[in-house]
Amino acid sequence: MVNNFITMKNLLLAGILGAFTLSCSTAKTAQSNRAEFLKLKGDWELTSVNYDNNYKVKPFDEGADAQCFVGSHWRLIPNNWSGSYTLNGGGACPNVIQPIKFEVVNGNEFKFKKLLEGSKAKAVTEGYSLNLISQTEDNFSLEQNVPAAGENVRVVYNFARTGMK
Repeated sequence: MVNNFITMKNLLLAGILGAFTLSCSTAKTAQSNRAEFLKLKGDWELTSVNYDNNYKVKPFDEGADAQCFVGSHWRLIPNNWSGSYTLNGGGACPNVIQPIKFEVVNGNEFKFKKLLEGSKAKAVTEGYSLNLISQTEDNFSLEQNVPAAGENVRVVYNFARTGMK
């Protein structure tokens, strides 16, 4: 009976230590992901959009060619998951100021949804999902597969920091 008690005590102790180790590991991963995510804070310029030019790509339902996004300004504020992007207009490109709500999921999936005037973020159910394919302190790149002419076209958006870290 004493041996059974000692065995049960050892099993319970091993279970507690295992759970503690797992929770610490999960917390460290979450902290690491958050630290990487916070590097996105600031003002960014979309410096280039790369894709197969045989297709006409109009990202994010703006009705504008992907090249209209080159030079656009993006502000990302991770502590409240908000931001905006601004298209400069000119030529066939519209002048757009678009508020967004965004998040980074699993450390590499950048999701955002456009907030229309008067709408609450909770009420907006559709958005965009892009892969965060590279990130440094002053640059990052997002990748998106956009349907065009019955196929998926790989589009890469390259950003450079312009201010506010």
